[in-house]
Amino acid sequence: MKVCVLPGDGIGPEIVAEAVRVLKSLDLNKLELEEGLIGGGAVDATGTPYPEATKKLTAEADAILLGAVGGPKWDVLARELRPERGLLGIRKDLGLFANLRPAILYPELANASTLKPEVVSGLDILIVRELTGDIYFGQPRGIREENGERVGFNTMVYSESEIRRIGHVAFQAAQKRNKKLCSVDKMNVLETTQLWRDVMIEIAHDYPDVELSHMLVDNAAMQLVKAPKQFDVMVTGNMFGDILSDEASMLTGSIGMLPSASLDANNKGMYEPSHGSAPDIAGQGVANPLATILSVAMLLRYTFGLEEQALRVENAVKKVLAQGYRTGDIYERGTTKVGTKEMGDAVLAALA
Repeated sequence: MKVCVLPGDGIGPEIVAEAVRVLKSLDLNKLELEEGLIGGGAVDATGTPYPEATKKLTAEADAILLGAVGGPKWDVLARELRPERGLLGIRKDLGLFANLRPAILYPELANASTLKPEVVSGLDILIVRELTGDIYFGQPRGIREENGERVGFNTMVYSESEIRRIGHVAFQAAQKRNKKLCSVDKMNVLETTQLWRDVMIEIAHDYPDVELSHMLVDNAAMQLVKAPKQFDVMVTGNMFGDILSDEASMLTGSIGMLPSASLDANNKGMYEPSHGSAPDIAGQGVANPLATILSVAMLLRYTFGLEEQALRVENAVKKVLAQGYRTGDIYERGTTKVGTKEMGDAVLAALA
């Protein structure tokens, strides 16, 4: 059971340290952890955001536990040297095409959401985002000069096989939940997403037990705020998924609570919190490690098939919240404010 640990930048090292403590506490047989460099820290140390040594580690690992990458320090670099290129490189090299991002509102955090409790109470959505295609990877792309001015251009492209691949993942996820799948596109404007809708309709014949619906992305963004509990599983492309999953995460009150998994066809995966590197609080010991700890639960479930251990971790987080422990991002009067390590201590105590 080889896990490559990539703490990354900003608060990454702090939150990953707590997640690793939780992983080690489970006494898993044959667990091997190896740490590598990624992102801005890798640029500083090696001149590249995705060093060859890290490529070797990720290729040989069964799963990757990532903290976060990026920060203002590196925004001035050439695009190919920016920390985020390391993250995109891992996804591309390992074929991590399926991004699973749950948006779950824990009852104890209902007041942390900016929406009324009756709108979000009981929220439990899974967003399935295609991760290796779309406008982020399409060619040609660039900036050129035309008629005396600069013109930026990108290409949105999806093949039928790419759509089918992510579609099957989404339908199978819906089968394990409430058997409702909403496919999000912009077929009234974009031919790429007309193909997306056509293929999703074709795939639906293989899953007669799943109710398939369709929604244009602008309406989906609105409905997530208006009536989010109408959704069970949502599936969409890379760019739309990037935006909608962040929107859905904030319905829960804090992006610091939400894990994610990026999987290949054989459930090899990269697991990371949904939030960024938060350089403004890095090194202060106040970051919320729960999203990273919950990412460990997803790692146990999807890559290693250890459902019992995954549930132990998730239940420990629920217990800690019920006990009233809160980091600053989810703190409210009447609860106990703790730092990163103290929250990790509380989860370990709940596991014990």
